[in-house]
Amino acid sequence: MIQAPLLEIDDLHVTIQSMEALRGFVLGVATGSMVGLIGRNGAGKTTLMRTVMGSLRPLQGRVRFAGQDLSSMPAHARAPLGIGYMPEDRQLVPQLTVEENILLPTWVSKALDGHQRLDFVYGIMPELSEMRGRKALLLSGGQQKLVALGRALAVGTKLLLLDEPFEGVAPALSQRLSEVIATLKGTALSVVISQSDLNHSRTLFDHEYVIERGANGAARHAA
Repeated sequence: MIQAPLLEIDDLHVTIQSMEALRGFVLGVATGSMVGLIGRNGAGKTTLMRTVMGSLRPLQGRVRFAGQDLSSMPAHARAPLGIGYMPEDRQLVPQLTVEENILLPTWVSKALDGHQRLDFVYGIMPELSEMRGRKALLLSGGQQKLVALGRALAVGTKLLLLDEPFEGVAPALSQRLSEVIATLKGTALSVVISQSDLNHSRTLFDHEYVIERGANGAARHAA
């Protein structure tokens, strides 16, 4: 019996300011798999992730997660389902500390124990524990990326959506991000990573989807 994908996106159409950003895009993510979403800037990668997260509403098609239709759910319903999101622009709260930013999405989910999730994040990324009391506005751009990944891990117990995690990051921090993501491979956690090129983490991918002008390009299994 073939198991249904954990995340299933079918014939997705999304319009932003009268421009069609997604044009019938299709994607499936199996439980425990690591999927690459590859496309140039403006191809629709961020639009796809924002649609899954409920920030954008599809005109057509469906987004299903663990058998549930997300299309009509409010955005705040994603965290209780176990979906974590790391946006490209980080979206940290500048005046909050590192630890407060990590805990922020757990506050909307009664199903998550904030202290347990924090211990999990610090276990994977001990450098975040060392700067837990620093305000986000005092961090470098690369450090903010680490915090954004930690925040996604705190709430993403089933699925992580990582939008351009390596973009604009110094090589040393980019390598560290790759190491953290690599520790997730082979676990029950599913991960979708968007990238504009294949310079990072290609060996981690179980499957790659190419997106071109909002539609599917050539999809292939990673070598």
